[in-house]
Amino acid sequence: MHLTVRRPPATKISAVVSDIDGTLVTDDKVLTDRSQAAVAALGEAGIAFTVISSRPPRGAAGLVKRLGIALPSGCFNGGVIVGPDSSPIQAHLISPDVARRSVDLITSHGAAVWLFSGQDWFLHDPLGDYVELERRTVGFPPVVIADFGSLLDSAAKIVGVSADPGLLERCEAGVRTALAEAATVVRSQAYYLDITDRSANKGTGVLALSKLMSIPMTEIAVIGDGDNDVAMFELAGLSIAIGNGKSAAKAAADFLTDGNGEDGFAKAIDRFILGGDRTVSRVAS
Repeated sequence: MHLTVRRPPATKISAVVSDIDGTLVTDDKVLTDRSQAAVAALGEAGIAFTVISSRPPRGAAGLVKRLGIALPSGCFNGGVIVGPDSSPIQAHLISPDVARRSVDLITSHGAAVWLFSGQDWFLHDPLGDYVELERRTVGFPPVVIADFGSLLDSAAKIVGVSADPGLLERCEAGVRTALAEAATVVRSQAYYLDITDRSANKGTGVLALSKLMSIPMTEIAVIGDGDNDVAMFELAGLSIAIGNGKSAAKAAADFLTDGNGEDGFAKAIDRFILGGDRTVSRVAS
């Protein structure tokens, strides 16, 4: 049996990088006063803070502004790194061939397809599952289009969407097998299957942020809840899983905190970052 050796959590933290949905905000997409205060407290302590998310830049901009983030942040699971004004710094787009194959594969499994390209979100059915939820999450409406056409030449993220978790699980397995090393295929939510470029994941995204901030990975703490957060958990100096997180995220994290509906983010900052409680791993708050 193979046993993974977990490296000791970092003792010095110079930056915190957080996921947004399911972590920093509640399920109703609310940034609580306590979480906002925790981010402010990090700044007062001289600890940098930024975010990395499956959201598009336009969908993260409001939160970035509200929190006063003056550093680069990651969008599309790290596929696009942007400045605080949402201007692109670097981008890994899906190759046109892989984008077209992705759409065909998702459709063949019976899931809906969303496409994110440039600043916009495209789909076929405006009344489909989770469209209203996504509109509230990202803060702007989709563009309804009959055919993706040439947009597949510049896709940053393609999403398979289904209210049937079993269907999406089968879709995930099929797409991952078919695309092999050609793309990153991971669910950001039980109902969203994200496809990005093979070089676009939250691990490579945090590495890019590390370089841009001139802060070594060994001094960066990350916090998240989803399968797509595991890639950054494996590379950061310290990792925290939110209490409502997926089992894979919890298994990969150094520490556990409460859920996003219980101010788990703020509690993690207070305890593990500002409070310096990093001596015992796998501890829930």
